[in-house]
Amino acid sequence: MKLLTKALEKKLPALYSQEERGKDATIHAKFFTPDSNWTWYVLEGERLGNDVRLFGIVDGFVTEYGYFMLSQLESVRGPISLPIERDLHWKPQSVVEVAELHDLCEKMGYFEDAEMDEADRLDDIAKELAREKLQ
Repeated sequence: MKLLTKALEKKLPALYSQEERGKDATIHAKFFTPDSNWTWYVLEGERLGNDVRLFGIVDGFVTEYGYFMLSQLESVRGPISLPIERDLHWKPQSVVEVAELHDLCEKMGYFEDAEMDEADRLDDIAKELAREKLQ
């Protein structure tokens, strides 16, 4: 399976172009290990020679924003040697929609204060993620 089709690559925003959108930034693709629990949610990408640098949320041992190269994803195999796959049924969604649907907020430790209402929690997530992206 081709992880990044030409059509999908053309749809990816350039690196840093969604920075100001925070929790409303769009996740355009989802890659995952079918024989493990690692997932990469792709927000942005940029061609670098024969490779593509991607930026998104990496959900593995920890859940965090990060950069990763397409060539790295293509070379990785899971515990029983299955390659990383692209979710063929993925529809673009905002960071906050994906965080809610896939329990990423709790994994990232954003719900420590039980008194916070949902809107405050989501705003805090967006601010923290933006700070992490700048580092």
